[in-house]
Amino acid sequence: MSEDQVTVDILNATAQTRLKTIIERVERLEEEKAEVMAHIKDVFAEAKGEGFDVKVLRKVIRMRKQDKAKRQEEEALIDLYLSAIGGL
Repeated sequence: MSEDQVTVDILNATAQTRLKTIIERVERLEEEKAEVMAHIKDVFAEAKGEGFDVKVLRKVIRMRKQDKAKRQEEEALIDLYLSAIGGL
């Protein structure tokens, strides 16, 4: 009996079915994720075509996801670091 066969024999039929279901769900979600990423890319291309700075848009989106206090703390640290190196 091969090592692969021994491994399969360890999993009962229910576990094998469940494993296959989980893997198929993840594969479907990965496909959906790729589609969503393509849509996001299209929206950024549209924004760029209308003259918006995509790099800044991405930063704004990232900042909106942050807690306000966390964002303010990060901005204060950036200001502090820039001041420390004479960047302001």
